[in-house]
Amino acid sequence: MPRFQPEPPFQHGTPPQTAVVLVNLGSPDSPTPEAVRRYLKEFLSDPRVVEIPTAVWWPILNGIILNTRPKHSAAKYATIWTPEGSPLKVHTERQAKLLQGLLGERGHRVTVTWAMRYGSPALPEVLDRLKADNHTRILLLPAYPQYSASTTATVLDQAGQWLAGLRNQPEVRSQRSFADDPGYIAALAASVREHWQAHGKPAANDKTYRLVMSFHGVPRRSLDLGDPYHCECHKTARLLARALDLPEHQALTTFQSRFGKAEWLQPYTAPTLAALPKEGVVRVDVLCPGFVADCLETLEEIAQEVKADFLNAGGQVFHYLPCLNERPDWIAALADLAEAQLAGWPTRTPRDDQGLAESVARARLLGAKA
Repeated sequence: MPRFQPEPPFQHGTPPQTAVVLVNLGSPDSPTPEAVRRYLKEFLSDPRVVEIPTAVWWPILNGIILNTRPKHSAAKYATIWTPEGSPLKVHTERQAKLLQGLLGERGHRVTVTWAMRYGSPALPEVLDRLKADNHTRILLLPAYPQYSASTTATVLDQAGQWLAGLRNQPEVRSQRSFADDPGYIAALAASVREHWQAHGKPAANDKTYRLVMSFHGVPRRSLDLGDPYHCECHKTARLLARALDLPEHQALTTFQSRFGKAEWLQPYTAPTLAALPKEGVVRVDVLCPGFVADCLETLEEIAQEVKADFLNAGGQVFHYLPCLNERPDWIAALADLAEAQLAGWPTRTPRDDQGLAESVARARLLGAKA
């Protein structure tokens, strides 16, 4: 078999293009056991996601998990599915379209599209289409604010595998993380303030209130092995609490979505919230800063399951704050991140280039140094 895949037809004189690819985790194609099984098999077969020797993990995955979990998970997906499809896909597609528009308004001539690391549209297929259209410069924007080997690194792995099969490779850049990005933090803070305006801001001395910042969990072992995810989550939480002038006793950082029997990052979201009413906490506002688009883990796990746990334990008021989704301030922050990574690539329209040259010329006439 050939080592490299055939190059797409090329017509001389075709101008090179620049593309931005927003990459999120993925979702099954439908809320059915069959679709969930396909999705879970791809997801849980990634050695970055499950760091267990294949000889040990493979029988567990194929003999137990893929025979029991899909039906249960499909029922959960069905509770959040929309007429347009998976919420994660819907929001990611909308974000890409809005980013395309805003970058265009800022004078960038780029193609913005989106892909999923697991499921469809698959990242290699999206990259194939871009290459066929002569996109010689590609920026990958993994939609993970906090870096982890089990998220961001898997995107780079797959992109690297795609590149390894090409004879004529494009330039590729990527965003590592943006846990402390000012625009991202500001958008999160604005969403909380808007929620407080609608539902009341607790007094600084109110000990019956908590703002819970729930991040997706990873095995504790990953932290011990040097993964920076835990630290980056706490950095985001600390900066958000500071932006809100939130008293220390009202801010709480937790980790959700534990899977298996091994220890994961703590404190765990569900049991922590279930215990809060015993401590006199009657109201919680919960947001998930590690997700930039609502999905199963936010809409079902937090807004349904964890809410029930808190209220059944004696809590009185539970609010789930939506992810950033299509907020204009978040799209602006995303555009800022993209622009920083695009620097040096010829993405400006000729009119903008001419305008820039004219501005430089005028500045020099006024005595500015070259």
